[in-house]
Amino acid sequence: MTSTTAGAAAPAWAPLTGPAHDVALAVLLDGPLPRSEIARRLGLSAGTLTRLSKPLLDSGLLVETGGAHAPSGHPTRPLDVDEDAHRFVGVKLTEHTAHVAVTGLRARVVASDETLLLSTDPAEVVATVARLVRTAVAAAGVDGSVRAVGISVGGQVGPDGVVLDARFLRWHGVALGDLLAEALGLPVVVDNDLLSLSRAEQWFGAARGCDHFAVITVGEGVGYAYAVHGQVVDAPGAGLGTVGHLPLDPNGPLCRLGHAGCADAMLSTAAITTRASLAHGRQLHRDEVYDLAEAEDPVARRVVDDSARALGRLVSLVGNLVMPQKVIISGEGVRLAEVGAHPLAEAIAAGRAPRAAPLPVEVHVTGFTEWARGAAVTAIRTFVLGEGR
Repeated sequence: MTSTTAGAAAPAWAPLTGPAHDVALAVLLDGPLPRSEIARRLGLSAGTLTRLSKPLLDSGLLVETGGAHAPSGHPTRPLDVDEDAHRFVGVKLTEHTAHVAVTGLRARVVASDETLLLSTDPAEVVATVARLVRTAVAAAGVDGSVRAVGISVGGQVGPDGVVLDARFLRWHGVALGDLLAEALGLPVVVDNDLLSLSRAEQWFGAARGCDHFAVITVGEGVGYAYAVHGQVVDAPGAGLGTVGHLPLDPNGPLCRLGHAGCADAMLSTAAITTRASLAHGRQLHRDEVYDLAEAEDPVARRVVDDSARALGRLVSLVGNLVMPQKVIISGEGVRLAEVGAHPLAEAIAAGRAPRAAPLPVEVHVTGFTEWARGAAVTAIRTFVLGEGR
């Protein structure tokens, strides 16, 4: 995965592998769980589970909850995690803003905030983010229990928390992890924003229980990620926005690279607002376009429907090529899928073979706090599982 850790090691347990990893993950995602249920799920003997869970209990990752009774009548103490003992901070960067979310161990948001970025100079961004994190942590009253900070960017992230390429921020080779870890005195994990959002959906969101799913995001850009065998697929090219160049409408407008009707030209917020604004002769904002479309303004309705059909073609392509259990449509521009629900569904159906099984599609309405929560989940995964260390 592209997430990497910078700064001092988190005050945590050793990275988990094998059965210990499975025990911790089962309890984190589905706890509290009786020991008998954990053993049944993982095919472990009672003795093996006791051996594996002891260091997890000693380290504070797992705790014993209130007593209950097993079917045999013997008392049992289910295992759970103490969400409030371990806090995490997630930060999502855009070109103009930084968004922060403070969460517990199960990514429940306890505080959130945002601030403008007056400059994209890395030093100034780091200083602004550090102030934002300190303010949010203080407001949540969780000083001393923050274990790690995750920060996500729309771009390519390489080893050691280096942002290799972030078009919206105009960054190339920025050592964001080291800079922010030094400013905060905490472990910092840097990740691509779409990958972190997808992992959050997998553990705590719409993709829970899905072994094979895909995520499509629409907003400032167009993003795509998928998971197979329970793992979100990562690659060196993740974060380069390659799906944005996928052709969806040969008669569509040009993108900045000269591609006709590609995903960026049809689905990005700027593309949608530009087409509607030109036709109306004045600058329209994103929600204004959707409001007009819902009011059956002919120009806005045509722009939204055309874009929704293009989104449907993209969804059907993903369904046909990787055959996921579910496709999740998300991102700050996801209102496109709501206002254009009918042409979206028509295009998905038209792109599928007549005898193909229906493709489950879930529209997940999100804001930037959800993106920041995704960054926090990357930090949680690093802390619990040792990923990126």
